[in-house]
Amino acid sequence: MPVALALHLVAAVIWVGGMFFAYMALRPAAASMEPAQRLPLWSRTFGRFFPWVWAAVIALPATGYWMIIQAFGGMAHAGLRINIMQTLGVIMILLYLHVFFAPYRRLNRAVTAGDFAAASKQLTQIRRLIGINLLIGLTTIVVAGAGRYWH
Repeated sequence: MPVALALHLVAAVIWVGGMFFAYMALRPAAASMEPAQRLPLWSRTFGRFFPWVWAAVIALPATGYWMIIQAFGGMAHAGLRINIMQTLGVIMILLYLHVFFAPYRRLNRAVTAGDFAAASKQLTQIRRLIGINLLIGLTTIVVAGAGRYWH
């Protein structure tokens, strides 16, 4: 159980922390850059970050269900906060899969082709979806930390 919890927490910190950094630090800093520099930067940044997100997308459900089985004996005995975390996690994963397989791929193709107008449209879509996923991730963290005190 301690190993599952540690892996779960590290995966959540990497994913949510990475989104927070991208949204709150890198995005404003890169906004003043010219598209020819900004858009390849984002493409390369996502290229380095998304393998970590893939690891989190695998680790979080695996360790989450591992803990549910170990601590509660299965979903039938899991409380409301566990069900909320599970639901929010599934939504986050689905949003990530969409980002990865649709606008991120289109962003890379547009950057490679030098079509910065098209790349900018894809980056705008990615930014919005990451903002949504960041809010969901932060909410999930609050549920995980404070949910045990709900009565």
